[in-house]
Parts: sequence; C-alpha cells; structure tokens
Amino acid sequence: MTLEEIQAKIESGIDNSVVTMDGDGCNCSTLVVSPVFEGMSLLSRQRAVMSLVSDDIKSGELHALSVKTRTPEENS
Repeated sequence: MTLEEIQAKIESGIDNSVVTMDGDGCNCSTLVVSPVFEGMSLLSRQRAVMSLVSDDIKSGELHALSVKTRTPEENS
C-alpha cells in the first residue's frame, strides 16, 4: 500500500481534511487536520482515522500507522 493510497483513503473518509503522510508504504505516520475534530476527544479522533485503515492493518497490507490529529485552529 502506497502513502498516496493511504492518504486518499483518509481524505475521502474525513471531511474537509488536509492529510500529510510520512514514512514508507507499510510503516508510516500521518497528520490529519480537519474541522470535523472540533469538540472530539483525542481518542475519538484516533479511532475515526484508524477505522478507515483497520482492514488494511488486519490484512497486513499496512503494518502500522502513527496518527496525529488537529483542528485547523490547533494547527496554526
């Protein structure tokens, strides 16, 4: 799985998101910035992102994904 594929999956699943990827195809990290995260706990934000790639992790296509989430205000 490429970084571009992971990025596209997250962007399509989290409204109005800006997604930045780092790493290689099976072991990577992401920063997801979206107004959707406003008022959500950090755990809820993480779960929202991880739910989008959970099948890829279960299949072994994606080994690990480190996730950071921010609202646009937190990112400025």
